[in-house]
Amino acid sequence: MDEILDNIGNFELKSIDFEPEEVEAELCRLNDVRAARVIMDAGGVEEVHILASADRNPKQLARDIESLLMAKYGIPVDHRKISVAMVSREESEVPTPEVVTSKKGLRPKIITINAESSGINAKVTVRLEMEGEEYLGEAKGPASQTGRLRLVALATLDAIGRYIQTSCGFALEDVSVVALGKEKVAVACITLVTPLGEQSFSGSAIVKQNDKDSVVRAVLDAINRRFSHLTIA
Repeated sequence: MDEILDNIGNFELKSIDFEPEEVEAELCRLNDVRAARVIMDAGGVEEVHILASADRNPKQLARDIESLLMAKYGIPVDHRKISVAMVSREESEVPTPEVVTSKKGLRPKIITINAESSGINAKVTVRLEMEGEEYLGEAKGPASQTGRLRLVALATLDAIGRYIQTSCGFALEDVSVVALGKEKVAVACITLVTPLGEQSFSGSAIVKQNDKDSVVRAVLDAINRRFSHLTIA
């Protein structure tokens, strides 16, 4: 009995070595799985939520998920913790995140940041380079100091959106430049919106050149890890 308990403990320790996003991306590689959401705690996997096409038997899919998690990650999951939502063939054709190994470690490069004001309105454009291609994002709005920071962040997300082109997207929750000790720091809170729900991330960057540059870097800091789980349509 002690040996069995030790083995269970080893499974639990191994399970927390993996980020939920990595497991979700691997589950999306299964046939007919359109999206996945994994909720983990210190003891392993607490819940698995799957969006799948109606062509697949949900019980068989749940068994495949159990087998994948055990074989690849050593994570034992009770089938009662796996919920499968089925969608019609038309709905299942909508692109969803898939793992793309070539995108892992991708770091966008800032090319230009331009801001123009006309009366009470402002326009910001942000040009990023990703995988040798340039993507231009833009945003328009009030020309207030706070408004300009938001426009820089929104233009950055617009450029990212033109790159990933999936059914998922990033939404700006808030952005600010704050004083921390002797430094100014740009801080951004970004929400990733997927067919299975929302997940928020924060990023920061010390102001070295100017506020606009640091806001772009803070936004990218918040979402850089997500690139390995998104694909181009």
